[in-house]
Amino acid sequence: MKTKTEADSTDITDHPHDDKSRPYVCTVCDKRFTKRCNMTEHRIRHTGENVYSCSQCEKRFSSRGALGSHKNIHTSKYKCTECDKCCQSDKLLAIHRRSHSGEKPFECTVCSKRFTQAGDLARHSRIHSGEKPYKCHMCDRSFSRSSNLQSHKRCVHSNRRPYHCPYCGKLFKTNTELQRHVCIHTGAKPYSCRHCSERFTWQRQLKTHLLKSHNEGTWLTCHICQKKFTRSDSLKEHLRRHEGVKPYVCSECLKPFCAAGEVKSHQLIHLGYKQFCCGSCGKYFRRKYTVKSHFRRCSDKLGLTMFNMFSPCVV
Repeated sequence: MKTKTEADSTDITDHPHDDKSRPYVCTVCDKRFTKRCNMTEHRIRHTGENVYSCSQCEKRFSSRGALGSHKNIHTSKYKCTECDKCCQSDKLLAIHRRSHSGEKPFECTVCSKRFTQAGDLARHSRIHSGEKPYKCHMCDRSFSRSSNLQSHKRCVHSNRRPYHCPYCGKLFKTNTELQRHVCIHTGAKPYSCRHCSERFTWQRQLKTHLLKSHNEGTWLTCHICQKKFTRSDSLKEHLRRHEGVKPYVCSECLKPFCAAGEVKSHQLIHLGYKQFCCGSCGKYFRRKYTVKSHFRRCSDKLGLTMFNMFSPCVV
């Protein structure tokens, strides 16, 4: 029997003889429910539609529960006392607070990388094991992360572009792509240096600036070649290169790498996804250095600067 990949009007099935306590079964994923209304809401997730809209920011969600959690952000119910960030739940607030305390209680037994959440460790561990539990029913390709599967479906099997830029109207397949694009128009740099007027898009950029320009913080030094680093993960990656250790393996072709970022970049070849976009002409590329080279030629014609270049989308 052919496997279904999208929900339709017949996806709510009553099977009282199978499970009387949960008579409603989804014919896409076989999940069961006690109430028809729960089944109906669940079915929306298979269609990819976000039908529940927030009245305050117009952000959309696929379930009432997700919308309810989101509204906690607007009410400041779970607010961080350190940075005033509002979270959706007390659990997410507790996880967020670890970003201030530096606590990372979950450690990988293979490469010793540490994580703030158990789920992050579980996803990371698949880099070492090669496990790919998420399968695309359209082309039989498998993925190690659910987010990669969803990105694959949107970018490869769907032509829908539900996210539009409020400044220029350009359409995007994912909200992440849209947010990256909006920076072209807004030039948002929320992280500012307390010593000078410099501002940064990312917090790690600010940390590096504080060390290099104001000697604030602690340099991390390689005991082999004395090279200095601003981040512990960068030092660990550097040491693996000295030792020739490559613990990160591509789940598709088994090619080994020293860093997780290298695996992710490499796997885009197998995904067939071009994540870097020229902010000048909108053309997409797989590699960052390729789009940089292209952008220089493109921007010379239009008189633009590197500020206009797209940042990579997160897969």
